[in-house]
Amino acid sequence: MFFKPRKPFAKKGMAARRKRKPRFREQVKCRFCREGAPPIDYKDIPVLSKLVTQHGKLFSRKRSGNCASCQRKVKRAVKFARFLALMPYVT
Repeated sequence: MFFKPRKPFAKKGMAARRKRKPRFREQVKCRFCREGAPPIDYKDIPVLSKLVTQHGKLFSRKRSGNCASCQRKVKRAVKFARFLALMPYVT
């Protein structure tokens, strides 16, 4: 038996992805890196509660708009605030 060798085929949607024009978005500093912004503090509950879902999970960097270093600081501040019972683990 002889089999025809198959041609390599592109994945579905590859052509559509190539045709899209790149969208450039202006880089915006995160809310904690801007000038005059208050530092991340575990006692600042209103700010920290905006970065947490109703189920108690932290919003991702993409959703919250934080940079990587500020997101790590927020994570530590939320955990410390929960430990001191300033914030609930789950609402």
